[in-house]
Amino acid sequence: MANSSALETLIDLAQRDSDAIAKRLGTALQAVDEAEQKLGMLDGYRDEYVRKLDAAQMAGITPFAYHNFIAFIGKLDNAITGQREVIKHAKYKAEVERKAWQESERKRLSYRTLNERAAAEALAIENKRDQKLMDDHAARGARYKR
Repeated sequence: MANSSALETLIDLAQRDSDAIAKRLGTALQAVDEAEQKLGMLDGYRDEYVRKLDAAQMAGITPFAYHNFIAFIGKLDNAITGQREVIKHAKYKAEVERKAWQESERKRLSYRTLNERAAAEALAIENKRDQKLMDDHAARGARYKR
C-alpha cells in the first residue's frame, strides 16, 4: 500500500487543485449571471423603445424620426443577438469548469479513500500484533503456573 505521508501529500495537492478549479467555476458562473442580467436589461430597453415608437406613431412621427427608431431597434436587436452568444459561450465555459471540478473532486475523494483504507489496514495489523503479544503473554503465564 502507498506510504501514508505520500497519500497525505496527494490529498493536499488534490485539495488545492479542487479549490482553484472551484474558484474558476464560481467566476464562470458569475459571468453567466452577469451576461444574463445584461441580456435582460437589453430586452427591457428594447421593449421600452418599441413602446416609445408606438406612442410616437400614435402622436404622429416624421419619416426621419421613424427611420431613426427602426435603425436603433435594429442595433438593439444586434446587441441582443451578440449578448445571447456571450451567454452561450459563458455557459459552455462554466460547464467545462464544472466538469473539471467534478473530476478533481473525484480524484481527491479517491486519494482520501485510499488513505482511509491504508489507515484501516495499518490498524488491523497493529491490532493483530497486539493480540498475538497478549496471547503469547497469557500462554507464558499459564506455563509458569504449572
